[in-house]
Amino acid sequence: MCRTSPRKMFALLMSTSGTDLLRPRDGDALRAELRRLAGAGAAPILFGGEVHASDMLLLSEFFGTRTSGLRGLLVAPDSGLGGTAVTSRRPFAVSDYAGARSITHHYDGPVNGEGIRAVLAVPVVVGGAPRAVLYAADRAAGPIGDRAADQMMQAGRRLATEITIRDEVDRRLRMRTAHETRGGALPGTEQLRAIHTELRALAADLPETERARLQKLTARLAAVASGETASTDSADATLSPREIDVLAQVALGATNAEAATRLSVRAETVKSYLRSAMSKLGAHSRHEAVVLARRAGLLP
Repeated sequence: MCRTSPRKMFALLMSTSGTDLLRPRDGDALRAELRRLAGAGAAPILFGGEVHASDMLLLSEFFGTRTSGLRGLLVAPDSGLGGTAVTSRRPFAVSDYAGARSITHHYDGPVNGEGIRAVLAVPVVVGGAPRAVLYAADRAAGPIGDRAADQMMQAGRRLATEITIRDEVDRRLRMRTAHETRGGALPGTEQLRAIHTELRALAADLPETERARLQKLTARLAAVASGETASTDSADATLSPREIDVLAQVALGATNAEAATRLSVRAETVKSYLRSAMSKLGAHSRHEAVVLARRAGLLP
């Protein structure tokens, strides 16, 4: 078991992770989600932490705990419940921690000291990489209820969206800095288009509220990249969100089959959205539709 003070460990991990000091701490967003879960009564005990270098998880945020045994705990990949969730990139739960055979017991001291029996660990995965883990726990044995599990999953998706947005802001700031330093045109147009497409694909898997927020962000990104100044609230008015998703894939050179795979729909569905988008834009080919969509500020 690896233990140290939270302040010392945070400083060490930050020094090796390359995190921009101007970026708000993702731990603040994590704490806000845990506070929201606590207010909703999701579970008697809620805690979590960020995943840093080498997939090491540092527990730093707590609600409902009675001891400080878990505070500052550094969880290694494949170790305990959290390490297993980090490595597998999927939620993991035990109904009675003390007798669980599906996990290592490297952290029995602080876990048992807190009296924890039932635990659910939900990893927050962004771009295929684990960025944080949220825990719900109870001092009584038994599975974490469906309602609590659903609340935890929603919280994980919200946090993943927030971190994705922060990452995108960081990328755009770095591009602007490079532009100001070199005194030339903004580099990475194709990268911007790839980011735009990836964000729209991510939005499709989110709940409606988070999806709408991310789609508005991609509309703003497209408008800025294309030099448009029109209101971003009406940026999706000409085409439906799904039609823009398809055109974004086409803009990256994807075939209908490739777009279907990336958007988790059938190829015929992609063709239908593409025909509809071409009709609305007055385009005679898929490539002309992309050009017209860019002129309208719908694509970067």
